[in-house]
Amino acid sequence: MAVPKRKTSPSRRNMRRSHHALEANSFVEDKDTGEMRRPHHIDLKTGMYRGRQVLNIKED
Repeated sequence: MAVPKRKTSPSRRNMRRSHHALEANSFVEDKDTGEMRRPHHIDLKTGMYRGRQVLNIKED
């Protein structure tokens, strides 16, 4: 089994983890409704994705 020869320094450890931070979610404005939605996700109000109906929305 491989065993490290030297202890990883805190500086090197933290540099490795520098890419682990969470980024804020991105949102785009929907062209048809003007609602904010995630890119490449279904618009939950209308059920549309890439110009076609993929979900049937219940009418209240």
